[in-house]
Amino acid sequence: MTDREGAAAEYFSTLDARDWAAFGALLAEDVVYEMPQTRERIVGRERYVRFNREYPGEWRLEARRVVTEGRHAAALVDFWIGEDHQAACVWLDFDEAGLIIRVTDFWPEPYDPPPGREHLVERY
Repeated sequence: MTDREGAAAEYFSTLDARDWAAFGALLAEDVVYEMPQTRERIVGRERYVRFNREYPGEWRLEARRVVTEGRHAAALVDFWIGEDHQAACVWLDFDEAGLIIRVTDFWPEPYDPPPGREHLVERY
């Protein structure tokens, strides 16, 4: 397993475990998170960790497959909120130090973002 494979696997496992300290340690201070379907962007480690910590509902996720190349990783992810399931594609980009500098989540369909996270995101 390469360092990027391990870091990508740890990204998903710490997120699912809600281990916010370990999750945040994987992220660059100026990490950028984007969801093209809702046109939302979050900039910064603290805001991105808070976004996930505050995400509503009983959710869980599991990386079904992770592929890495150089400073990039892509993952097919299963995501559940209660009994509702969705699959998503997540792209991770790493900086020179091995920290995650960019995360892009691609969900199956465009949708309007749910209310309550305006304090963390900007629309583009």
